[in-house]
Amino acid sequence: MIALAAFRLAAYVRSHRVFQALLLLLLLLAVMHGNAAPAGHEAVVLTDSAALIIPVLAWAARSLLDTEPDQQRLMSATSVGGSGRELSAGILAALAACAGLAALALAFGVLLGLAATPSGPVLGAAALLHVLAALAGTALGALTSRVILPSPAVSIMALLSGVLGILLLSASPLYWLTVPVIVWMRAANTDLLLDRLPELAGISLAWCLIGLAAYAWLRRTRP
Repeated sequence: MIALAAFRLAAYVRSHRVFQALLLLLLLLAVMHGNAAPAGHEAVVLTDSAALIIPVLAWAARSLLDTEPDQQRLMSATSVGGSGRELSAGILAALAACAGLAALALAFGVLLGLAATPSGPVLGAAALLHVLAALAGTALGALTSRVILPSPAVSIMALLSGVLGILLLSASPLYWLTVPVIVWMRAANTDLLLDRLPELAGISLAWCLIGLAAYAWLRRTRP
C-alpha cells in the first residue's frame, strides 16, 4: 500500500499536475503575505493562512486522485490485494501532497509573512490548523474526485460548492456542522485561539473523518 501511495504521488509530480496547485498556492501566499504583519498579529496571519489554503489543497487532492486512469486503478487494486488497500493508498498519497503544500504555506508565513517570531504555543496552534487544513482538503478533494463524480464540470462545481458551504456554515451558529474556518479566524482575531483550540480542532477533525468515511462508503459501489 505504501509503495502504491508513493507511485501515485510520483505520478502526480511527473504529470506536472502538481504545478497547478503549487503555482496557485504560491500566488495566494504572495498576496496574503505581501507585507510582513506587525508583532502581535502572528496568530491572525497564520490562522488565515490555514483557512484560506483549503480550496487549493482540495484541488490538489482531487487532481492527484484523478491522475491515474480508471483501468490502471483497477489493476492497482488487484496488485495490492483489494479495493480497500487501493483506496487507502490513494488517500495516503493525497494527504501527503496536501501536507507538503500545507507545510510550505506555514513555512512561507513564518519566514516571510511576520515581522516577529511567533511564540511556541502560537506556532504549535498554527501547525495543528495547517494539519487540519490538509485533512479537510484531502476529504473534500476525494469526495469530488472522478471516481465519485465522473463529470469534470459537476466535479469542479461540487468542489466549489463544498468550499462555499464550509464558509457559509462556519460563519453561522451551525459552525459545528463543518470545518469551522471562519470561527478559526474569529478566535485568532479576538485572542481566543489557544483557549478554543481543543473545541475547534475536535470539530474539524470529526468533520474530516466523516468526510473520508463517506468517500470510503461511496467507493463501495464504484470500481
